[in-house]
Amino acid sequence: MIIKIRLFAGLAELLNTTVLDFSIDQLPISVDQLKVSLSSAYPEASSQISVSFFAINEEYATGEMMITEDDEVALIPPVSGGDGHKSLIERSSDGMYVITDEPLSIEEVYSKVLNNNHGATLSFVGTTREMTGDKRTVHLEYEAYIPMALSYLEKIGTELNIRWPGTICAISHRIGKVDIKEVSVIIAISSAHRDICYEASRYAIENLKQSVPIWKKEIWDDGHTWKGVDQQESWDPLSR
Repeated sequence: MIIKIRLFAGLAELLNTTVLDFSIDQLPISVDQLKVSLSSAYPEASSQISVSFFAINEEYATGEMMITEDDEVALIPPVSGGDGHKSLIERSSDGMYVITDEPLSIEEVYSKVLNNNHGATLSFVGTTREMTGDKRTVHLEYEAYIPMALSYLEKIGTELNIRWPGTICAISHRIGKVDIKEVSVIIAISSAHRDICYEASRYAIENLKQSVPIWKKEIWDDGHTWKGVDQQESWDPLSR
């Protein structure tokens, strides 16, 4: 039987495809079994496969979960990096969460969370820096598993409202090429008081970097790398 596996970032680059047609003996098959088979078939990618997580129908899967014929399967390497898409904008149903290859507007995202009864509003803005130690970045390239990424951005907003009831959150993330000093992500938060605003903003960006399937490729003047490679051993999106 053939199972289609979506690939992203460094894995897609290494195996030279974004959708891998992989032959297995039968379905259903567990996530752990599929990972072992995939590593055996592609030893050159085994180190990346071992630290990646499978997603089934846009949800991170534990090792014992079974994959059936009708499931959408994706292999998610450690997140934060990739190639973009031209003239694209995808929004959640309420418009509060956006993934686009267009330049981001701080004012637009900020305006979504303004509330008459909130005394604190905060925007976190992530931009491309030029120097990291002695390495010079030319630009960044972002890639996303868009439907799952939007779903997980919405999850962050839901979690914020459970932890800090009444908090309003909006997140926009850019994909594709992002030049030096350009904005890659905006997180806007509003709440009744400033202490909650600070905590919620920090929670949002840390969870975005841990679990949302968006990858960052750093293009240097002497090469490139996929961000996330340096956290392979510790990455676990299910630990959220």
